[in-house]
Amino acid sequence: MVTQTKVHLHTLVLVLFVVHLSQPVCVDIPSETNAVVGKPMKLTCIYCLKRDELKSKTWVNWYYKPYEENDIPPEKTHIYKFDIDSPVDLDGPYKGRLRWDGTQDLQDLSISIINVTFNDSGVFECNVIREFVFDSFNPSVSIIKEIKLTVKAEALGDSAAIYSEIMMYLLLVFLTCWLLVEMVYCYRKISKSDEQAQDTAY
Repeated sequence: MVTQTKVHLHTLVLVLFVVHLSQPVCVDIPSETNAVVGKPMKLTCIYCLKRDELKSKTWVNWYYKPYEENDIPPEKTHIYKFDIDSPVDLDGPYKGRLRWDGTQDLQDLSISIINVTFNDSGVFECNVIREFVFDSFNPSVSIIKEIKLTVKAEALGDSAAIYSEIMMYLLLVFLTCWLLVEMVYCYRKISKSDEQAQDTAY
């Protein structure tokens, strides 16, 4: 009876271990920079959080400025924001053309252009401010990410994107194999421990 209880406990530990390994992992990937006229376009902005940083307040401000022409500095326009708990579609040239495309945990802070036009070529800026909530103090940090967007009439083959996709699949295969090896190792270790416990009992 004692041995059977140990088996159940070991099995529970193994299940919890597998669940922990299978939790989604935040990966900071760059945004696509080539858009196609008439198609939606996601402007990716990712700011990963550490385990001890999960309690935080987040503000996100998106800006747009056209490419510089004739040595005249372009004007930057505030086009979208996320204020602590809700996205806000601001008045201006992008009113009604943007959609919040981030995640609930606010590690992905992306937006999407619903219908791309040639006028969208330019620099998009993702400005993120986080205020972390700790017991004794509330520090804040900020990051700025720029996306230099080029709009084309039709999609072209992108070797870099294909390479990135292949590497992503290879990484998934590697992580899956590693997880299986860890599971087999844990199972053998549990089985050996149970055998030793049975030998001791006899």
